[in-house]
Amino acid sequence: MTNAIRPFLSFAAIFAAVCLPAAAQAQGYTVTETVEYIEIDADWSDEPTTLTYTDDGSDAVSGAAGTARYAANEVGDFAPSRPVIARYGPFNLVAADTVEMIGTVDSDTPAQFAALLAAHPGVQQLVMVECPGSVDEDANHLLARTVRNAGITTHVPAGGSVRSGAVELWLAGIRRTAAPSAEFGVHSWRDEDGREGRTVAANDPVHADYLAYYREMGLADDQARRFYAITNSVGFDDVRNLSTADMAALGLVSGAA
Repeated sequence: MTNAIRPFLSFAAIFAAVCLPAAAQAQGYTVTETVEYIEIDADWSDEPTTLTYTDDGSDAVSGAAGTARYAANEVGDFAPSRPVIARYGPFNLVAADTVEMIGTVDSDTPAQFAALLAAHPGVQQLVMVECPGSVDEDANHLLARTVRNAGITTHVPAGGSVRSGAVELWLAGIRRTAAPSAEFGVHSWRDEDGREGRTVAANDPVHADYLAYYREMGLADDQARRFYAITNSVGFDDVRNLSTADMAALGLVSGAA
């Protein structure tokens, strides 16, 4: 059993999410998940040679496990593109079928999204405008499974940015799209013992857990392994920025818009 953290900047179906208390309070940033041991053979240097990216750590801040991963942008600088019909945490309902997300995922976020869906069942698209990541990986995966089970598409608009755990949330879309200027920031996880994804043995169970999550989100096994290798190609205190073209080269984009 390993505690893996993918905090700032960076499991259940929708019915389980609806049952979560809407006023649940955050219990901390470290998440414990029990995983079945599955030996994997991963080569962390294996990645598409066509990728173009910037490896700029200027926005990163150093810190121990459980601290903010990136220096977050002030989400107050970002606003929904249209008048808001209803707001649930970081989720802004701007049309009967469209939600715009601005902010991070914490322990309350899955219940907020479940409440939104219960009140507005016509939602079909999650537009991720400015999403630095998550401070609760367990909650992030719960939210992602809710998105996927509800058949919702995910989209990053022009100038939009998803980073760290938010990239994993974007992967939950039943159809994933992004504007050409969208940004995807990835990095390694770190656990409470200071271990990082690129420093532990390839047969460590936490790797199998992440790969299983990616496959659950619809990635083929080779896609899951390649993307996971890329996230672990830089340390927890760094960031690797991928473009929409990079994500398309990995087969992760359903279409550009």
